[in-house]
Amino acid sequence: MTVEVATTYGMLAGDELEGLHRFRGIPYAAPPTGERRFAAPVAPESWSGVREALAFGGSAPQPISTGVLPVGRQDEDCLYLNVYTPAADDNKRPVMCFIHGGAFFLGSSSEDTYDGAPLVRRGDVVVVTLNYRLGALGFLDLGSHGGDGWGAQPNAGLLDQVAALRWVRDNIAAFGGDPDNVTIFGESAGAASVCALLAMPSAKGLYKRAIAQSGHANRAHSPESAAQRAEMFLQALGLTRADAAQLRALPVDAILTAQATAQAGDLRAFGPVVDGEVIPELPLTHVLAGGARSIPLLIGTNRDESKLFVDPRRPEIDDATLLRRAARLLPRVPESQVGELVETFRDSRRSHGLPHGNNDMLDALTTASTFRIPAIRLAEVQVAHQPQTFVYEFDWRSPAWRGTLGAAHAIELPFVFGTLGSAMVRLTGTGPEAEALSERMMDAWLAFARTGDPSCGSVGDWPPYEAATRPTMIFDARTRLERAPFEAERARYTSLTQAHA
Repeated sequence: MTVEVATTYGMLAGDELEGLHRFRGIPYAAPPTGERRFAAPVAPESWSGVREALAFGGSAPQPISTGVLPVGRQDEDCLYLNVYTPAADDNKRPVMCFIHGGAFFLGSSSEDTYDGAPLVRRGDVVVVTLNYRLGALGFLDLGSHGGDGWGAQPNAGLLDQVAALRWVRDNIAAFGGDPDNVTIFGESAGAASVCALLAMPSAKGLYKRAIAQSGHANRAHSPESAAQRAEMFLQALGLTRADAAQLRALPVDAILTAQATAQAGDLRAFGPVVDGEVIPELPLTHVLAGGARSIPLLIGTNRDESKLFVDPRRPEIDDATLLRRAARLLPRVPESQVGELVETFRDSRRSHGLPHGNNDMLDALTTASTFRIPAIRLAEVQVAHQPQTFVYEFDWRSPAWRGTLGAAHAIELPFVFGTLGSAMVRLTGTGPEAEALSERMMDAWLAFARTGDPSCGSVGDWPPYEAATRPTMIFDARTRLERAPFEAERARYTSLTQAHA
């Protein structure tokens, strides 16, 4: 059975599925192809008649996915979003807009994990998921290579997200949502996007609350580093600054090949750039100055984030190798103090009954450096201006590889979406404890989207973050509030990095 809704661009026909309405493949911007490749998004063309919204739009071009999160069909014409709603009525439900992760060069809103139906059914909300341009097509900064002369736009992928939020503002009421009660949430690169949106003038007023899962506000390239990456990209194609406009005519495969060369194995090669216009300043600097004072924030990380990115079968490293690799994470800290930090982490992990071998120590330090400490820092600066700032830690241990993954990066996603039976089931596991944890996380996210406070019946009271006691909700088989978890690690790491900044 189909259901029709009128949007500002024309009529849409979605499908009805077990008591909810689903609209997939809705264009929120014109195809970013041809002359519009690398350009800022523009509004889609209107249509006559009824347009079917029964299948996902193409995913942004990216390397072929062979992992647990297949993205399906790829197409440069990728600026589509999906709406899941209890009913296309006038009930003005809270709206939750999800931005997928994937290091800004992978991922799609069509992944099974991001099915919005369970959240819709549990919380009587409207869920929106969206695609945006990835990799070089979305984040190549050609500003110093003559790009402004032919329409190339830094941070085009972020401007895609803004265009999607504008579509939500103008159309979501027809789908039973409240355009004045929009929560943006994202994971990994999606969380970094959420934090970038906090600092983007063009996004102001398009959302009310923000959730950042495994992301923070100090991930953004400088104009200089972005220009260097663009130079590498052009060299891979045999182009110079003078003929960079030829990029618009190249086949997508050539773009992806050059992108891989320019990445040179760096997963962070492409992403937000502090270009002075789309992103005027580093998002953390913006938040520190109170620029996001009106936005309640929920932020957190997984205990063992970095274990997703290493081979669980790797041999154990010796003490000298551990110290050398740990020192790379803290290049300004004297080696003797790095060694002391390692032992602080080891003692902490041992006291918690967690693995504490040398590989585990390197993983814990990498997680702290890349995810946990920057996320805590964002909470610290935001709560100075916005009292509704909340912090969580996800500790559920993955059953994969005999538990050696721990609470690795991205494993919380099926718990938040209520999609434990999806493609990530091998990583999350199933069973009554997993289902109960998923229900608690869904309830907390839904409560925050509804009121700006994640406290709810299944989780209990969740006090706002503050530096004196650092209240943190621990999501695990037993969900509980802890004061300053892993405090010895945080305090020692922070004091060292601040002392040698």
